Amino acid sequence: MAQATAMAEPPPAAPPPTPPERNRNRVSSTPRRLPYLLIAPAGLLMVGFIAYPVLSVFYYSLQNYNVTKPWKNGYAAFDNFTRIFTEDPLFWSTLGFSAKWVIVQVSLQLALGLVLALLVNQTFVGRAVARALVFSPWAVSGVLTTTIWMLLYNPSTGMSRYLADLGIGSYGTSVLSDTGTVFWAAVLAELWRGVPFFAILILADLQSIPKDLYEAASVDGAGRMRQFVHITLPHLKDAIILSTLLRGVWEFNNVDLLYTLTGGGPAGTTTTLPLMIANTGIEGHDFGYASALTTVAFVILLFCSIVYLRLSKFGGDRT
Repeated sequence: MAQATAMAEPPPAAPPPTPPERNRNRVSSTPRRLPYLLIAPAGLLMVGFIAYPVLSVFYYSLQNYNVTKPWKNGYAAFDNFTRIFTEDPLFWSTLGFSAKWVIVQVSLQLALGLVLALLVNQTFVGRAVARALVFSPWAVSGVLTTTIWMLLYNPSTGMSRYLADLGIGSYGTSVLSDTGTVFWAAVLAELWRGVPFFAILILADLQSIPKDLYEAASVDGAGRMRQFVHITLPHLKDAIILSTLLRGVWEFNNVDLLYTLTGGGPAGTTTTLPLMIANTGIEGHDFGYASALTTVAFVILLFCSIVYLRLSKFGGDRT
C-alpha cells in the first residue's frame, strides 16, 4: 500500500529554466559599463580639445609655416630642429635662463611656503585672518600681479623714491631697466604670487599628521627640531615632491608675468624659452619654428619630470 501511495504522488516541480549564459553575462556586465558610458561624451571632448592642439603642434613643427612668407611654406622635415640646436644661439641662452628661473623660484617658494605653513598651522589668536592674508596672493592673476609690482617699482611713485628719501639708491632709478637688478625684481614679484601655493598644499598635509606622534616623541624627549626632521618632513615628502614638480612646470611655462613686467628685457636678459616661443609665433609669425621650439620644450619637461619622479621615489615608503 505504501508503495502504491508513493507511486501516486506527483513528481516534484522542475526548477525554472535559467537564462542563457550570454544573457546572464550581459545583465551582469551592464552596471560595470554604465559609468564609462556616462562619462564617454565628456571624455571624448577632453581628448579632442587636448589631442588636436598637441598633434597640430607636432605637425607644424615639421613645416615651414610663416604667414608673412607664404611662398616658403611647405614640408621642412627636421630643418626646424636643426636650426634650433645648431643655428640659434638665443635658444641656448633662453634655456639657461629658464633653468635658472625655475631653480631659484621653486627653491625659494618651497622654503618660504614651508615656513608660512608651519606658522599658520599653530594655534593663535587671529589665525583665520592670518591664513586669509597668506593665501590671498594666490587668487590674483599674473597680469594683475604685474600691475601691482610695476606700481611698486615705478621710479617716480614706487619704492625706489621712498628708498631714495632714506638715502638708499638714487632718484629716478628703475630696477626693471637695470640688468643687475631686473632678475631679482622679477623673482620677488613671482615669489609674492607663488609662495601661497606651497603654503596651501603643505598646510593641508600638516593637518593630516596624527598628533599622537608628536606627543609620543615629546614623552621620549625629542625636541622640536627632531620632531620636524623625523616626523614632519617624512609625512610631507609626497606633498613636497608633487608641489615642486607642478610648480617647476608652471614656472618653466611662465609667460604672463615676465611678458608684462619686463617683456623679456632689458637686452633679452629675462627671456625664458616659452617667452621666446610666444615672441617667435605671435610677433614673428613663424609658427613652424615656434611649434618646433614648443616640441623641444615639451620633451625637456617630460624628461625632467620622469627623472625627478624616479630620483625622488614619489609614492614610496616615507621612512
